[in-house]
This record gives sequence, structure tokens and C-alpha cells, in this order.
Amino acid sequence: MTTTVQGNTVPLAADHSHREASAPARDQQLPIRRIVVGLSLTVLAAIHVLDLPGKFAETPYLAVAYIGLIVAALVVAERLFVVGSRRDFAAAAVLSVLVIVGFVVNRTVGMPGAMDDIGNWLEPLGLLSLLVEAFVVWQAVAALLTRSRH
Repeated sequence: MTTTVQGNTVPLAADHSHREASAPARDQQLPIRRIVVGLSLTVLAAIHVLDLPGKFAETPYLAVAYIGLIVAALVVAERLFVVGSRRDFAAAAVLSVLVIVGFVVNRTVGMPGAMDDIGNWLEPLGLLSLLVEAFVVWQAVAALLTRSRH
């Protein structure tokens, strides 16, 4: 919108018309990504709940780490559902990357008292976990990139 003052055209407000065409699509993506990442984190927590009993028997310190992961995933999921800030998406991505790193370490060099999984790349819960974690990273990073363009 503009007005004419003493023969000059003066904008009344900042002109955002160049962004308006794509802004609605981006605005609709963020709530969807919040839900998708939040639900994926709850799936990640559930996968580790399923594997938790075995960890208590094999390596109790990993069971404690699983409990920490489960709680963290659920807290970040809840924050995504309620707040959905850049920090929440970043936390989801970082948490998932850390779990991926833990999986790779566990499958390559092993962890103290947990050498049985070295080379066990095709364990079904592990593969499912990797898939969910990679999806969380992808969606969280996409949300962060979308937010940085606003």
C-alpha cells in the first residue's frame, strides 16, 4: 500500500508482497513439522522402552542412558507440541544425532561391557531407531531452515 505525499509515492507499510506467495505454504509446514517431529520422538522413546529390559540385564549403565534418552525425547516432543520454537527443533535434531552416534559407536568399536553388538547392523529395533532418528533430523533441520527464511 502506498500514498502520495507532495507528488512522491510513499509506502504506508513494508511491502512483503514478494514473500506472500510462498509464506502461506511455509506457515502451514511448521505446525505439520512440529507434529511430525514430536510424534517421531515419541516413537523413538517407544523403541528404546522396548529394548530397555534387555539393557538392564546386559549393561545397566546403558539402561540408565536409555531412560535419560526416553525422558529427553518425551520432553522435547511435548515442547514441540506446545511451543515449537527453533530451540525445540534444534534439540530434537541434536538428540537424534547423538543417538545415531551412539548406535554407530556401539556397532563399530563397542561400549564398555557391551561388545556383543559390534557388527550387528541389521538388528530390527536398531534399524527402526536409525530410520526414525534420521527422519527427525531431516524434518527438524527443514523446520529450522524454513524458520530462518521468515
